[in-house]
Amino acid sequence: MIVFSNTTPILALSSIQRLQLLPKLFGKIHLVTEVIDECSVGGPIAVPALHGFDWIKPVQSMPIQQTSVLLELDKGEKHTLDMASKYKADWVIIDEKIGRNMAEYLGLRVTGTLGILLKAKQQGLISSFTDCVKAMQAQGIYYQATLITKLAKTVGEG
Repeated sequence: MIVFSNTTPILALSSIQRLQLLPKLFGKIHLVTEVIDECSVGGPIAVPALHGFDWIKPVQSMPIQQTSVLLELDKGEKHTLDMASKYKADWVIIDEKIGRNMAEYLGLRVTGTLGILLKAKQQGLISSFTDCVKAMQAQGIYYQATLITKLAKTVGEG
């Protein structure tokens, strides 16, 4: 399975020390070098050195072919979607609405951090979807409240 992730899901899962959910759910995760660079810059959320994980496959970006379609996206999103499209990825993990819309427009299957947490809850890898979301919110990561409530109900919470 080929799975690409953008920066925000890496940051969000790192904020609650749940980055290891990614290899448990998907095996290897492809990250374009722009995403690895964005994660290594530092900030309020500490992200471990991504080159140190054997389940992360760094991908060197190539010049973007579909620049007009991807114009509104940031550097990491542009290269993630471009390379995911070139690799014919099975999944793209991305949270930002515009990025998700572009991924779907390109014919890519999309999930996000909340989707990862739902899948982890369903597989018994975490005890509570809601507790993980609340922990992310305590770190300054926010998602739409109505979406959180709706998703929590799908796993019997709330």
